[in-house]
Amino acid sequence: MTKNSSNIMALAPNTSNKRETVCIFGTGDFGRALGHKMIQAGYPVVFGSRSTQISSLIPKDAEVLSHAEAAQKAAIIIIAIQREHYNFLTPLAEILQGKVLVDVSNNLKINQYPESNAEYLAQLVPGAKVVKAFNTVSAWALQSGTLDASRQVFVCGDDMKAKQMVMDIVRALGLTPLDQGSLLAAQEIENYPLQLFPMWKFPVLLSLGLVAFFFFYCLIRDVIYPYVYENKDFSFFIAISIPNRICPILALTLLALVYLPGVLAAIIQLYRGTKYRRFPDWLDKWMLCRKQLGLVALAFASLHVLYTLVIPIRSFVRWRISSHIVSQALNNKTEPLDNTNAWLSDSYLALGILGFFLFVLLGITSLPSVSNNVNWREFRFVQSKLGYLTLILCTAHTLVYGGKWFLSPSAYRWCLPSAYMLSLIVPCIVLVVKFVLVFPCLDKPLTRIRQGWERKPQYSK
Repeated sequence: MTKNSSNIMALAPNTSNKRETVCIFGTGDFGRALGHKMIQAGYPVVFGSRSTQISSLIPKDAEVLSHAEAAQKAAIIIIAIQREHYNFLTPLAEILQGKVLVDVSNNLKINQYPESNAEYLAQLVPGAKVVKAFNTVSAWALQSGTLDASRQVFVCGDDMKAKQMVMDIVRALGLTPLDQGSLLAAQEIENYPLQLFPMWKFPVLLSLGLVAFFFFYCLIRDVIYPYVYENKDFSFFIAISIPNRICPILALTLLALVYLPGVLAAIIQLYRGTKYRRFPDWLDKWMLCRKQLGLVALAFASLHVLYTLVIPIRSFVRWRISSHIVSQALNNKTEPLDNTNAWLSDSYLALGILGFFLFVLLGITSLPSVSNNVNWREFRFVQSKLGYLTLILCTAHTLVYGGKWFLSPSAYRWCLPSAYMLSLIVPCIVLVVKFVLVFPCLDKPLTRIRQGWERKPQYSK
């Protein structure tokens, strides 16, 4: 029986896949974690350190040499030290000539220096090819196998070949490289880890401001007013009743604020007659944080559901029901079922259930793991068409709940309307303007503008 030579070759080890040696300057937490991860990925690793004494903390398969000796053994050198200690690289400039230096450092505050650390490194060692990478990954993330942390690694550099070599290493470690362009982007990349939820700042501050406003508003109407005029102590409303008013108000208002900037953008584009002019900065920032506004709104809607579920077990509610039953028994009178109120009650609950269901659907589709699996048209259908349907249902839910009190004088305490009336202002404005924009006389030119058509300016002869 003859042997098939091609099968023999297939079983032979592929020596072309052998990894290049990587040098790491620095034996701190990040340097050790990165070295351990690289060894797992099959890279020979050599550490450059002031002390060549082997430590138990150093990965056992790694070699520890002086900086000069370690740099000579590798084409890629990862600088895992702080910027203040970069000066030791100057005497090594000749050895580092043509080497790829990967800057992984971060600063203590945003824009701490005039130039980025990577640009400063390029100035110190002008003959080297500097690439910025790995600064958005922590030592903990590398030690945990990157399973419980972000896998994105921003990479930038002026030399395309050097940048590609670094991106290959990133992929080999099971991470996702994101090319950010030239080394000019290094400062932005270095500032990124120092930002604390940058897109959440406006939604959170806005939510806290609205919570404070509506809390004191409801406190005045529902606790202070009855105490002053009726001598009734309803201070316990602070625990359940007032939060259960604030949560749906915030959910509806914030949901409306998700779609309000889109309506404003459409009006601006119609007025300008073009889409090729930037929106005002405040509108740009508002549109960029719509996802966060929607998720905060969903959180308040979820709290409203939980608060509503506990209403039957509240002491005040049980007391009020039992008092009503005793009153009917003493008066020997049974109130007949009011079909109108029954319809209103069931409609109010049905609209709330449907609105919350679509609310949750919007929140799920905004998750990256879900949105990455749908195309743009599907994502836009859910976030736009179903989003407006959610806003309509939630607004109708609020209107059915208390629409009959709009013209009732008893609903106004100290000339203050009920808080839920205030919550209807922004949603109704958004829905009315959106309804007007759907008219063909406005929708057609808006569609043409968003497709690239520009209205030519009229010049007088």
